[in-house]
Amino acid sequence: MKTPIKLFLLLLFTLSSINCLSQKMIDYYEPVKNDSLRVGNGENDFLPFIQKGYTLMLPENKEIKGVLIFLEDSMYDKKNRSSKQMYNQASKKNFAVLSVSTEIPLDFYFSKSSIVSAHKLIHKAFTTYNLPNKNVFFLGASLVGHRAMRYIKFMKESQSQFQLNITGIVICNFTLDFTRKWHQHKRDIRINRIDLWEPKFINYLLETHLKGTPKTNPESYRNFSSYSYFDEKNKNVTIYKNYAIRAYIEPSIKYKLTKQLRTLYENNATDIVGFLAELELQGNKNTELIVLQPEDNTSLKKNTQSTWDALNKDELIDWVLKQTEK
Repeated sequence: MKTPIKLFLLLLFTLSSINCLSQKMIDYYEPVKNDSLRVGNGENDFLPFIQKGYTLMLPENKEIKGVLIFLEDSMYDKKNRSSKQMYNQASKKNFAVLSVSTEIPLDFYFSKSSIVSAHKLIHKAFTTYNLPNKNVFFLGASLVGHRAMRYIKFMKESQSQFQLNITGIVICNFTLDFTRKWHQHKRDIRINRIDLWEPKFINYLLETHLKGTPKTNPESYRNFSSYSYFDEKNKNVTIYKNYAIRAYIEPSIKYKLTKQLRTLYENNATDIVGFLAELELQGNKNTELIVLQPEDNTSLKKNTQSTWDALNKDELIDWVLKQTEK
């Protein structure tokens, strides 16, 4: 029995080596700032700054066809957790994968400085490694996806000389409507049936950076939201009308009801379906909705990250490739 086991281990090591050799990894991160940010009203409500920089995966010895970009967090997202899941699929299809982090922990891109920081890092990676400015896709769940929407909006409205030629966006189970999100968290706090750190943290940030609540400053919330059910004009939707959009949702209705006592209104799927409807009204015919069913995600904990973890990455990269051929 010893020989077959040795042969198996040797084969496994060889395959792993081949896989590693087919990719080139580049890390560029600046020293972390020795400081912290207030994220709540409590005496201990501070988060330390994180490393600003990027990780770049290049398919080695191949002509790069395009770039997948994840605006990840260098610490709280477990450093490039989402982008790593696309490395093998992207490399096989000759795509580079770029993961970018600002120094702000759990950055919502409230400030222009955060977006400019991310933009400079993207520009640096593209120029330093001669990445093709074509077939560019933004992907991600949770804050990773939200940052993509904020970045695209800002760059569309800016006069920056370096503009990415974006082909598509993959949105996965994240908040688009922050008026709804604020109300969701107010209800969470009122009924007090879940851990309230996140509701209090997010509403503190929203009220601080958007200078009030949806009741006292509704326009600020509408402007910050890529889509809002409460915004009849939904001007921000037009920003994304010319991109290929693939959206993943996992409503997890029974899970949220039993574990969190949340309703259909306290669900990111509500935002994403509404966003796609508005895109259709704007004339975007290149949208697609993928609904993950309970059997698609075996994770016992249903959240935005587990939705990304569960989706079919091979099928996703095939969709990406099809968009480049149109």
